[in-house]
Amino acid sequence: MGEALINGSGAASNDVSALETLGPVTKLTDANPSEIPPASGPSRENAVTISDILERRAKAGRLIAPTASYSDSDMFKGPQVGKPKSKSMNHHLSAESLSRHPCALKQAARHLKNPGIISLGGGLPCAEYFPIESITLKVPTPPHFSEAATSQSGAEVRIGKYDSTDPSIQGTYDLAVALNYAQAGGSAQLLRFVTEHTELVHNPPYSDWRSCLTIGSTGALEQTLRMLCDGPGRRDSILTEEYSFSTALETAGPLDLKVVGVKMDGQGLLPEAMDELLSNWNPEEREGRRKPHVLYTVPSGQNPTSTTQGLERRKQVYEVARKHDLFVIEDEPYYYLQMPLEESKKTELEEETVESFMSSLIPSLLSLDVDGRVLRMDSFSKVVVPGSRVGWVTASENIIEQYLRHAEVCNQGANGISQVILYKLLDEQWGHEGYFKWLMNLRQEYTKRRDTMVTAAEKFLPKEVVSWTVPVAGMFYWLKIDHSQHPGIQAGKGILEVEEEIFNSCIARGVLVARGSWFRAEQDTEPNELFFRATFAAATAENMTEAIRRFGEAIRESFKL
Repeated sequence: MGEALINGSGAASNDVSALETLGPVTKLTDANPSEIPPASGPSRENAVTISDILERRAKAGRLIAPTASYSDSDMFKGPQVGKPKSKSMNHHLSAESLSRHPCALKQAARHLKNPGIISLGGGLPCAEYFPIESITLKVPTPPHFSEAATSQSGAEVRIGKYDSTDPSIQGTYDLAVALNYAQAGGSAQLLRFVTEHTELVHNPPYSDWRSCLTIGSTGALEQTLRMLCDGPGRRDSILTEEYSFSTALETAGPLDLKVVGVKMDGQGLLPEAMDELLSNWNPEEREGRRKPHVLYTVPSGQNPTSTTQGLERRKQVYEVARKHDLFVIEDEPYYYLQMPLEESKKTELEEETVESFMSSLIPSLLSLDVDGRVLRMDSFSKVVVPGSRVGWVTASENIIEQYLRHAEVCNQGANGISQVILYKLLDEQWGHEGYFKWLMNLRQEYTKRRDTMVTAAEKFLPKEVVSWTVPVAGMFYWLKIDHSQHPGIQAGKGILEVEEEIFNSCIARGVLVARGSWFRAEQDTEPNELFFRATFAAATAENMTEAIRRFGEAIRESFKL
């Protein structure tokens, strides 16, 4: 087997005419998650397989990527024959983004591929002085992922300082590389894995797509918003669900971006509501804000509502984006936590195959994106470890290049120790098949947790004033409170006053739930509904049940039931 330098040529691609549109927007109202059709979007008939990836790697040979090596997804993608190139989205870029230029020192690293070159150019510290000789991990062996199984039979993984240059080890990634400066897009080793993973799951329908590593989706969102939006000078606004991730709202605020909420139903964002809002946009009625050109959405297990867009809904959202020339930020931390509504009859992980798991996932907006108008954010936070602060974004080559220009002078890329640990776990130990089996196991575990909260809610919550829809993805339970029946409302109190009363009563009883008002996209308007969000992510089954019981007590007391 040979060896592959990361600076080899990228995959070939042939341009073809634009793909057919996805069809007209049709009206969908009062949708229920139980009506979400099975995933049947982009065909997997010609999909890239794990076998294809293994064959490609075998032909390429051992990856050699020394310190600060330049790399990009084109070095690791398969042939993109028959795909068109993306459309230019430069008109969506902010003045700040357009003013950025490549980092001269980072670009100089491209010359390190030259045989025999001696570098006196970059200020890279000598690895000899790094005071960490090795890191040892104990990790699960697929499909035995429990803590007990890992303790008993987990694999011992050692990461040494010079594994890549030790002839007896012939490693691909070591501490001498991981602990030093690197390219802003991440190490070639982990970038290869996420590029291949993206191709396996999403296989974007245009040729010039790329991925790059991030410092997690929160940082990625802030960079992306600044890349796309100019605050005070451009009077920009962005669209999102009417209830949205509170941290995303808090990210947009200091950038002077007006957040506009779009109505939702049981499948999340309503495309016809978004279409109507944009078609009738009047800056004079919107504080002089120009028509939004950016949509931020969480299609699967949306935070806080846990709504999940079905395939047809995603197609319709995308078509509205095309009609109004929106750029879409697809934030998908819960994508792999898509759960069956009814308890699965399969009790053993081995009964579900990797292929059937992948086929069960609702196709992403990225997989539907024929224009290159979607930037997808992925993260290891919800499915591996949040403390890694590593994720990745995927978009057209031009958009990724602009993203990297910012990263080079902002954070210089993801944490090196996190990258090498994730690489050793996901790539060397598990491989793509093992990682998918981990995700399959995780889905099963979160389904059990969800079902525990379902049982507790059915038992302890007063259904005459509390209603909910069982989530089919994510980590959250969105509880709607019929405020109209509340004595305080009838006596003239506002919804926020009642919400605060219930929240304080919950705290007094020893249970913390999130107030729905924290997630309102338009904080400057009065609410007309009352919600609370509960999570089934971390509490034990016993504590979760007790917490719901206490919440039910607080509701009963407040409503005098």
